[in-house]
Amino acid sequence: MSMNLDQARHAMIEQQVRPWEVLDPRVLAALAAVRREDFVPAACRELAFADLPLPIGHGEVLMKPVVEGRLLQALALSEGDEVLEIGTGTGYLTACLAYLGREVLSIDLHEDFAASARHRLGLAGITNVRTETADAFSWQPSRKFDAIAVTAAVASVPERFGQWLKPGGRMFVVHGLSPVQEASLFTWRGNTLHGESLFETDIPYLRGAEPVAQFTL
Repeated sequence: MSMNLDQARHAMIEQQVRPWEVLDPRVLAALAAVRREDFVPAACRELAFADLPLPIGHGEVLMKPVVEGRLLQALALSEGDEVLEIGTGTGYLTACLAYLGREVLSIDLHEDFAASARHRLGLAGITNVRTETADAFSWQPSRKFDAIAVTAAVASVPERFGQWLKPGGRMFVVHGLSPVQEASLFTWRGNTLHGESLFETDIPYLRGAEPVAQFTL
């Protein structure tokens, strides 16, 4: 069984992630090292390496491996980076961020997500992560970060998230209107939060960041 899982992980990297132009050797090493099958709901374990978003509860999903790979590559984390993750989910991407950076602070609106992620991260022996239950739209960090990963979509990019970046920091966000959303990397240029488009995708919205309903007569 273990060999089959290792083969499936290798196939995920070589047949899904790498062809999506994820070529950073540190990112590929993170995807190889973190046991994705340990971070998916039990009912989805056989689909852990599939090219699919996996439902995790509360209307949210674990992103496709290709999207996770592009996110990690875009952030270009160094070993000394302090990272904020908005949306802990199952803790899988949290673990990958922790593998690449110095430390990760991950927040999630749902206490059950935060608790189960802490448990999984503990079992994996990952010690450079702190998780909190918090609403990103009312929470305020006590420090700034080298990188921010937003793991659910926003209809428009909240500038307050950008204010949490250190000078030279970068933020990955999926934004726009479903079913055609845009994944972008944001950095500050002077007083302007500038986004570089990376690719199109479609993922569920962060709670509180959904599109405003438009009424027409």
